[in-house]
Amino acid sequence: MGIFDFLTGEFIDVIHWVDDTRDTMVWRFEREDHEIKYGAKLTVREGQAAVFVHEGQLADVFTPGLYMLETNNMPILTTLQHWDHGFQSPFKSEIYFVNTTRFSNLKWGTKNPIICRDPEFGPVRIRAYGTYTIKVSDPARFLTEIVGTDGEFTMDEISYQIRNIIVQEFSRVIAGSGIPVLDMAANTADLGKLVAAQISGTLEQYGLSMPELYIENISLPPAVEEALDKRTSMGLAGDLGKFTQYSAAEAMTTAARNPNGGGGMGAGLGMGMGMAMAGQMAAQSGPWGAAPQPAAMAPPPPPPPPVEKVWHLADGAETKGPYSRADLGRMLLDGSLSRETYVWAAGQDGWKKAEDIDELAQLFTILPPPPPGA
Repeated sequence: MGIFDFLTGEFIDVIHWVDDTRDTMVWRFEREDHEIKYGAKLTVREGQAAVFVHEGQLADVFTPGLYMLETNNMPILTTLQHWDHGFQSPFKSEIYFVNTTRFSNLKWGTKNPIICRDPEFGPVRIRAYGTYTIKVSDPARFLTEIVGTDGEFTMDEISYQIRNIIVQEFSRVIAGSGIPVLDMAANTADLGKLVAAQISGTLEQYGLSMPELYIENISLPPAVEEALDKRTSMGLAGDLGKFTQYSAAEAMTTAARNPNGGGGMGAGLGMGMGMAMAGQMAAQSGPWGAAPQPAAMAPPPPPPPPVEKVWHLADGAETKGPYSRADLGRMLLDGSLSRETYVWAAGQDGWKKAEDIDELAQLFTILPPPPPGA
């Protein structure tokens, strides 16, 4: 091998990265102490960015394209090394390829229940989980803030930190939203966008962005869900007396179809239930087959007290509340509420001005006149 072939082998003239993984975010080009040839070809594919680090300092960042590594294509590196435009010698630099595509279907969830105040049930504990998408928006910042000198940085190394940020912002948004638990399923899309917007400021400091965040499920503790199921079953049963008779008839039918399962016990149970039903029907029919008399009806229980409606107020980029109608009346007197103030309540379609809501418009019509001499 001649001296020319030996020197050629010491120089790198083609630089590129083909990613065959699904979770690699940053990969350092293996230079193996070889120098990069002046005029070498750098290929940066779509969904990639190449970051040059020279002697520990962040230099040039290359977006997708084909580049000839010359002084006019490396302005920062040329300035750091005080190269003139006639410089054509090989140089040593570390090259990091950053994956700028979206990393999707990443999981998040609440490790511990979140305590929030529900307008109907009072204090409740809820859990939630879903998926999110992450993307490197600023390769240089991501390299300096997160990766450092890691030669191969994967999504698993930062996913735990991102999950903690999501859960923190989700807890804060849910606790201050005032949305009833039974209505959260209808607002998961809006809640996901709101949480993603709150997280974006923190992720920008890492050079990341979150294009999408989905809330797949918001659940209550098992005891609360069981109570809700019983409440739903009572509503579906309707007349409890007829429901009891129907259940007894079903039990008799099941016992008759299974004579071997319980022997005489099943037959006796069916006969006893049949006699009990016959006695009940006879009592309802009256003596000597008279027409059935209406049973004494217990007075219906009083209806539950109505749930007081509360409103939230928009103050710039922040929300305040909730406030009752009496609170808003006092705020109207001290000037902190006006007709142009935007308010929102559960079940309301978006924010509206106070004067456009019937319940609140009356507050402005009964406002007392100014005192004499004012």
